[in-house]
Amino acid sequence: MQHCTYKAAAAQAAAIEKDWGRLSWLAGNTVGNADGLTLGRVLIRAGHSNPSHAHMNCEEALYLLAGRLEHHTGEATGVLAAGDTLIVPAGVFHNATSIGEQDADMIVAYSSADRDFIKQEETQ
Repeated sequence: MQHCTYKAAAAQAAAIEKDWGRLSWLAGNTVGNADGLTLGRVLIRAGHSNPSHAHMNCEEALYLLAGRLEHHTGEATGVLAAGDTLIVPAGVFHNATSIGEQDADMIVAYSSADRDFIKQEETQ
């Protein structure tokens, strides 16, 4: 019989502050409560961008809760509004800029509990 793992908000990993925003990990191997996925909440401050990066070992699903994002995925660029979902395949470099006056707040999920993170400049 398998058991569910419950983590109270206070027990989750602390937020990681960046100059462009904040990452909060909710589930995954680093949090210690999931073996097959990573789940997090990401905030990109208005007018800021996260670095161009890829996840070689997993795909990413992004659900935008609030704000607007200009998202660069490979050679494509699109604008996301609250309620939009974006799927980024494994190995595709991508980044987002929070456009407008409101911070972009999103839920992100990855198909690996050990999601990797490769900055684009590290591959050049």
